[in-house]
Amino acid sequence: MNLMADEEIIDDSEGTPGRARLLGWVGDGVRKTHTTIANQRPDLSSRRRLDMTLNDKRVVIIGGTAGIGLATAHATAAAGGQVVVVSSSSAKLSDALTELPDGAQGERVDVRQEAEIEALFNRIGAFDHLVFTAGEAMMLQPVLDTDIGVARQFFETRFWGAYAAVKYAAPHIRAGGSIVLSSGGSSQRPGPGWAVASSLLGATEALGRALALELAPIRVNVVRPGMVATDLWQEFPLEVREELFRTTGAALPVGRIGETADIARSYVHLMEQEYATGTIVTVDGGGLLV
Repeated sequence: MNLMADEEIIDDSEGTPGRARLLGWVGDGVRKTHTTIANQRPDLSSRRRLDMTLNDKRVVIIGGTAGIGLATAHATAAAGGQVVVVSSSSAKLSDALTELPDGAQGERVDVRQEAEIEALFNRIGAFDHLVFTAGEAMMLQPVLDTDIGVARQFFETRFWGAYAAVKYAAPHIRAGGSIVLSSGGSSQRPGPGWAVASSLLGATEALGRALALELAPIRVNVVRPGMVATDLWQEFPLEVREELFRTTGAALPVGRIGETADIARSYVHLMEQEYATGTIVTVDGGGLLV
């Protein structure tokens, strides 16, 4: 008989050693072997607590002054984290710091400028988690009508900005820390005109998987949201935007499109989840299923 390492061999009623004592029956009449487990209760004084939070963890959120990034900043602070939000806009920094809890910090940086990113992390010093949500509205245009120079610029913030942020942040991330990047559902289900955007999102997911190996034991994960109501849709007229949200939401299993708070929970989860790396978490209301 094979026993688990922490099971104790108990003599049976006939005194024959080496057999586990059989006790009782379960409801379906199947005999169940009961074993004595030494130290069944975990010793929480010597083992890591399971109810992990972000208490006293310093979290840098690039793009943390609007949309999903700002929602993640709020969720991080609510979980006990010390938030540093980064934006290229002084006005957005001021607005975000006004609504975030006391103790939140802000840094103005253009992520398209490598020297500014390097200087940012030299100023910040040691911290625990990096979240990258920065990005402008998606470029939606047929390939035949696309200006290649404009398409290249589109990658500067969302891809190369993330790449540079990881490069200069990683040496400052404390043990047990992580990086969470951002993708989108069109990496899996693109439509006409989505060639540039889908390529960018797919590249970010591939980057996240590669970094999970290269930077280990720093954990690297990616959040893949579906359609979310954020300011990135502001370029559409209000009536067009509302109709788009209504029809898209009605087609989803959950019956609505996402809110920024829905997605923010996934970033917090990946920071807290110490056994996740190289993971792409899809939060799209079931969009990939329909």
